[in-house]
Amino acid sequence: MWRIEVTQEFEDWWHTLSDKGQDRLRGAISVLSQRGPGAGRPLVETLSDSRYPNMKELRVGTVRVLFAFDPLRNAVLLIGGDKRGRWSTWYKQAIPKADDLYDKHLNELREKGQIQ
Repeated sequence: MWRIEVTQEFEDWWHTLSDKGQDRLRGAISVLSQRGPGAGRPLVETLSDSRYPNMKELRVGTVRVLFAFDPLRNAVLLIGGDKRGRWSTWYKQAIPKADDLYDKHLNELREKGQIQ
């Protein structure tokens, strides 16, 4: 099993989802937890416009969760959203936010002495 961590931004977004939306996403997160980096298409796709080559998206319908595996082998769920009606613009807004959140996560690990 791979450990799943979430940012406050992800958690805040999670609470805006309906019960049905949470259930669908919970199933995808469970698969991610079981398969780790081996989870692939159509559930997981690598993003090309991130500063991080390991930035990925979890895909459930039009809902996307941007995440990365950190050096401690945790899947860090950074930010989520629904692309419906914003197919061309959603990534332009979400990827920079996810990159910044991942920067923050890595800096926290450095401050704790867990990574260099």
